[in-house]
Amino acid sequence: MKIIIDAMGGDNAPGEIVKGAVEAAGRTDSKIVLVGDQAKIEQCLKNCQANPRTMEIVHTEETISMEDDPLSILRAKKNSSMGMGLRMLKEDGDAFISAGNTGALHAGSSLIIRPVKGLQRSAIATVLPFQRPCLLMDCGANVTVTADYLEQWAIIGSLYMEYVLKVKNPEVGLLNNGTEECKGTPVQVDAFQKLKQNEAIRFAGNIEGKEIPSGLCDVLVTDGFTGNITLKMLEGMAKFLFGQLKGMYTRNVMTKVSFLVMKDSLKDLKKSFDASEYGGAPLLGLQKPVIKAHGSSDARAIMNAVRQAEAFVKTGVIQEMETHMKKYDRSVLRNKPAEEGQKESE
Repeated sequence: MKIIIDAMGGDNAPGEIVKGAVEAAGRTDSKIVLVGDQAKIEQCLKNCQANPRTMEIVHTEETISMEDDPLSILRAKKNSSMGMGLRMLKEDGDAFISAGNTGALHAGSSLIIRPVKGLQRSAIATVLPFQRPCLLMDCGANVTVTADYLEQWAIIGSLYMEYVLKVKNPEVGLLNNGTEECKGTPVQVDAFQKLKQNEAIRFAGNIEGKEIPSGLCDVLVTDGFTGNITLKMLEGMAKFLFGQLKGMYTRNVMTKVSFLVMKDSLKDLKKSFDASEYGGAPLLGLQKPVIKAHGSSDARAIMNAVRQAEAFVKTGVIQEMETHMKKYDRSVLRNKPAEEGQKESE
């Protein structure tokens, strides 16, 4: 298996990216390829006490910053580490990982790798680490959506949960401002009916924001604008709560003693909310796996992103998505009436 990594993308690149790649290389038989400035990558490898010759490096001096226009990956900076990595993935790679510019990664993936046939738009999917893990999608790739997008994401999200995270018969919820069928904008109202009538999914109905941690569904679909705000609010709330707990347990001698009793449990709780444990968020619906690692990813996050990419490839879930999306493929739909007419005439 060939895993390609954008070594220059992210707040901690290339140091933490390279370090994570080295740690991953020691735990897998997959071939890992680093794309970026060769001199900087080799220096990082030396800092990790790793032999530069043990890691394949593809050199490029161009890098897409977080401020760059998303379409720069196809125009002004098509030879960037991200752009070159995506083209390598299309040619002979198995998966691609980047902690860089989300907009550029989505634009580049959509136009270079392409969504599976029939799928209108790929989406960023993030696992929310509650007692019943929930896949939230979209988390920022598509600001505006249609009911058809939400219906398709419900299908591919369910397949991802079933094949990759081993959730049997996953349930789908629609993020909304009320549980009634009539709630929300025309898009949500239309999506509710499509999800309710689609036999390929188990629809749990509308889910309000306050109900997200309650474990009412396994897949939660929404537009990228709402999803991104929801995700960042949950991240911020987790940091706030852990900060409050730290203050409570360090207030005096008695609370410090009680902290010693709860220390292991609190560590496990904090670990479950740590983004580095999940590695990254897959861009679901593409013809090959692309993983968007958090912009502030450290070495552990990159190592886990490699593990996640390998699991993604091995399950064969993309082939299942292709099968389910055939019914939405316009080229198939255009040819279908002609084929049926031909059979009738015969």
